[in-house]
Amino acid sequence: MSDEATKLISNIKGYIFNPIIGFMFAVAVAMFIYGIVEYIWSADNEDKVAVGKKHMIWGIVGMSVMIAVYGLLNILSKFWSELGWIAGL
Repeated sequence: MSDEATKLISNIKGYIFNPIIGFMFAVAVAMFIYGIVEYIWSADNEDKVAVGKKHMIWGIVGMSVMIAVYGLLNILSKFWSELGWIAGL
């Protein structure tokens, strides 16, 4: 893989994917915090407590997915950059 292709992959990762992943992680954290607040403020209403639990669970799921996507993106990026380095020999 040429230096231009490696640079393109790095730019796509740095300017497109990383901000999207960061934004989605922030949304998941906000959902989790909203679930905590809803759970605490609605302690006397079982329906709202259940909804708060669901928000917390989905917030944790969202954070886990974003961490996994970020890790996978880094693994693939390093793989392609190493592949380009080997092909350059």
